[in-house]
Amino acid sequence: MKYIDEFRDGVLAKKIAARIVREVDPRRHYHLMEFCGGHTHAISRYGIPDLLPSNVRMIHGPGCPVCVLPVGRIENAIQLAQQAEVILCSYGDMLRVPTHRGMSLLKIKAQGADIRMIYSSTDAIKIAQQNPQRQVVFLAIGFETTTPPSAIAIKHAQALDLTNFSVFCNHVLTPSAISHILQSPEVRQLGWVPLDGFIGPAHVSTVIGSRPYEYFAEEFQKPVVIAGFEPLDVMQAILMLIRQINEERAEVENEFTRAVTYQGNLKAQHLVAEVFELRRAFEWRGLGSVPYSALRIKAAFSDFDAEKRFQIPALSIADNKACECGAVLRGIKHPKDCKIFGSVCTPDNPIGSCMVSSEGACAAYYSYGRFRQTA
Repeated sequence: MKYIDEFRDGVLAKKIAARIVREVDPRRHYHLMEFCGGHTHAISRYGIPDLLPSNVRMIHGPGCPVCVLPVGRIENAIQLAQQAEVILCSYGDMLRVPTHRGMSLLKIKAQGADIRMIYSSTDAIKIAQQNPQRQVVFLAIGFETTTPPSAIAIKHAQALDLTNFSVFCNHVLTPSAISHILQSPEVRQLGWVPLDGFIGPAHVSTVIGSRPYEYFAEEFQKPVVIAGFEPLDVMQAILMLIRQINEERAEVENEFTRAVTYQGNLKAQHLVAEVFELRRAFEWRGLGSVPYSALRIKAAFSDFDAEKRFQIPALSIADNKACECGAVLRGIKHPKDCKIFGSVCTPDNPIGSCMVSSEGACAAYYSYGRFRQTA
């Protein structure tokens, strides 16, 4: 990408911070959720909380695809990989996520399971072509950003008539998660956090556009500002949200105009609609069962659906009792509120998914020292 330095200019950041200070109403508090894990890392890495008034609070959301995958689905992947005829292909972060038994894909790989880290869905296709005698399963995860490549892989496999390739689909949807945070019945048991506005995700929005967020602005009267991942993007988005809140507006604004449009990427949307359909419900770590929040492979492509080929069972397994990942993903707690954060649970020895992923809130706090600050 061009012009990155301009969006990391410290002088401009201080000017935006000064505007925020001038425009913040000292009589009220502002609770703003950055949904995406990429924003959480930008906020921690560049010290954005240090530039904000004390009554502007940033709250971390569940926008980390590795973090929100429940333990049961990881256990499914482990059991699948332990079958002798299977080669399991996965993105790197997934390999280290622990289950309730402390196992992980990386650990069973060390025990002899054939698990291969890939960088794109097309890598899994190549592995299937090179190993016609083995069943190659692609562990597909992610939000709307990574769903089109999975659709391409399935269509490519169909065109090649690959009978030894299938996809274990775990793709989830951003708007459904935001709705669930705002109105789910579980808030009574799991806790509730006040939210005045959202920083909308960047990469997801390049695919789905800004239009889907209009529902939150209209139905819940919550402003949304879509922002890029650079520090000035985030600072400007915070300023835009504060202005909306002060003026009692609830609109969708697009700060990331250099990449996001109103309609989004229509070609990618049509491709996803061709290959995938909505699930009635899907379990999220931290959010529980969320209606119409995930995708499954359509019947026309069922030959490439690993859940049907291997009869993968539905497993619901509780997280490690000491781990607060669920509360962190809902925005109820900060990573530093977890008793095992930074001591038992570290990036070298992760107990929960939020410490494993490069987009996890706990990893961000640990890596950039945010946990040393008091609340």
